[in-house]
Amino acid sequence: MEKFDLIVLGGGPAGYNAAERASEGGLKTVVIEKRALGGVCLNEGCIPSKTLIHSGKLYEHALHSDVYGVTAENVKIDQKKVVARKNKVVSTLVGGIGMAMKKHGVKVVNAFGTILGKTEEGFEVEANGEKYVAKYMLLCAGSEAVVPPIPGLREGVESGFVLTNREILDLEAIPEKLVVIGGGVIGMEMASYYSMVGSKVTVVEMLDHIGGPTDIEIAKILEKNYAKAGIEFKLGCKVTKVGDGKVCFEENGKANEVAADKVLCAIGRRAVTTGYGLENLNVYMERGAVVTDDQMRTNVPGLFAAGDINGKVMLAHTAYREGEVAVNTMLGKKDIMRYNAIPSVIYTNPEVAAVGLTEAQAKAAGYDVEVAKVSMMFSGRYLAENEGGDGICKLIVDKKYNRLLGVHLIGSYASEIIYGAALMVETEMQIQNIKEIVFPHPTVCEVIREALYDIK
Repeated sequence: MEKFDLIVLGGGPAGYNAAERASEGGLKTVVIEKRALGGVCLNEGCIPSKTLIHSGKLYEHALHSDVYGVTAENVKIDQKKVVARKNKVVSTLVGGIGMAMKKHGVKVVNAFGTILGKTEEGFEVEANGEKYVAKYMLLCAGSEAVVPPIPGLREGVESGFVLTNREILDLEAIPEKLVVIGGGVIGMEMASYYSMVGSKVTVVEMLDHIGGPTDIEIAKILEKNYAKAGIEFKLGCKVTKVGDGKVCFEENGKANEVAADKVLCAIGRRAVTTGYGLENLNVYMERGAVVTDDQMRTNVPGLFAAGDINGKVMLAHTAYREGEVAVNTMLGKKDIMRYNAIPSVIYTNPEVAAVGLTEAQAKAAGYDVEVAKVSMMFSGRYLAENEGGDGICKLIVDKKYNRLLGVHLIGSYASEIIYGAALMVETEMQIQNIKEIVFPHPTVCEVIREALYDIK
């Protein structure tokens, strides 16, 4: 039995980053990961999807570059090369994490870890026939795609007709007809990519809008852009059956169906809490996720949980910070996790980014709300680079305290701008103080400053 100060179960964003911080803090640390370092984010989510989307944008720009005075002929997309490059990017980053683990003196065990329980010596985990024990344990088992009991759906996954976020990234042939079940972030990003590279995409969503919790006005603009690109939406529709080359659904109380060569199941994700002995620790859970406080502690002393497993905000950057808070707490450093200013991004074309409250959320919370909104066309750079663009910048302001409650963007570079807005929301900056910041010109981020001057 090998003894450590900390066992990290799962090598995704929460796990590997926390392991680095723990080692820096003097904790002897082991990471146990059943697949590859980087977790779902690096191997089956954030990074590979963005690699595909970048290729899609290049292809789309080349096809329609004449409006910018550039003529291109015989433009083609080679899906096999796109996937090969995606695999190269992922491999490079996974290797980099492995090197970082070695540099920090973190032991990495590439095996399935099973929790045996907790004894006087600490938490015991078995992996590859070896036992590991530690004073602390950090659960970072992540999440998995939800495959609901819709007739034919699970059978479709087994046959390859239905894909999850994992398989959709490895398609070496572009499907002629792709049906996406679910209009959330994963569904929208993959709908965007496959539409750009030639698939006829249909999105079937139970809600009356796409984008999940995205500000409704922003979601409507995104939907309009998608429809213009040829994506068909079936909103407010419930899928009833999948199979035989089609997806069946209810629309306005009537049965309908759409043909498909491939189906993407992007209904959502759930915390992975079964199959590895978690029940041996009597961990308190709610709605299928491990419950943690604002220091990432569970109800079991010495046991922490970070990332998707706690079901709070299933985003990689949230997981990074949660892991750090957990480690700081172990080290006796005062730290808490705050969720009021976590940015979110949908890497579609155009991009969507947001932080803080939406207009509806702010009003529901009882704030005296003022909304400031300007077109992205107020940015010279946006106008120069986006022919016919319809992006906006929308600010949600607390009139009582004259501060930002939320920032919502749709347009180019939104993903790179939103961190600045997150800083404004996190620090509760006064509107007047934000106005005094000098924004670089010409940049798209200037629209935030323009919108500020619409505030009365």
